[in-house]
Amino acid sequence: MSRVAIIGGHGKVALHLTKILTGQGHQVSSIFRNPDHSSDVEQAGATPVVADVSKLSVSDMADVFRGHDAVVWSAGAGGSSADATYAVDGAAAIRSMDAAEVASVGRYVMVSYLGAGKDHGVPEDNSFFPYAEAKAAADEHLRNSKLAWTILGPGALTTDPGTGAIEVSDKPQQDSVPREDVALVAAVVLGNLGTVDKTIQFNSGETPVAEAIEAAL
Repeated sequence: MSRVAIIGGHGKVALHLTKILTGQGHQVSSIFRNPDHSSDVEQAGATPVVADVSKLSVSDMADVFRGHDAVVWSAGAGGSSADATYAVDGAAAIRSMDAAEVASVGRYVMVSYLGAGKDHGVPEDNSFFPYAEAKAAADEHLRNSKLAWTILGPGALTTDPGTGAIEVSDKPQQDSVPREDVALVAAVVLGNLGTVDKTIQFNSGETPVAEAIEAAL
């Protein structure tokens, strides 16, 4: 059994992941901003931690993470202002990585997106540009950290029921994937140390998640 801290714990991917992990006997601390979401998080099986990561310092985050075995970043500014996107998806994410190191957590899984990186190709006048830039900076910081990291790059997220099957590729045939399957991928990589220091890009496919990930390593 391990202890996992999920940042952005009330998001759909995070709630699915919480149910998977707690169902496997792991303990989950769910970090989210709105206290009104506490009951949803508790029903999923996690211990709620109400905190706004955009306002927490590295030291504050380290206090939250201490005693955990892994951190999963599944937060996002949710299409709000560019400033909020840079503050959450960029700066706060980077502080969380530094905090994980300070707290000696070690394992860190980032939910990013398919095609993320410095060469993301999103034009500056596109509303997605701040998110692409913030993610590029955060992912690069994670890759240069001392953490045992894994970056997940799913395509467009849907609310369809999960199939339990994916295609791991930087150019998968499908262009989307259910959030439930993204959560399953996160759970699988947490338990597979072969995914450390790897970026896994994927969408829906025909291969069971654990098998698809193992084949891609």
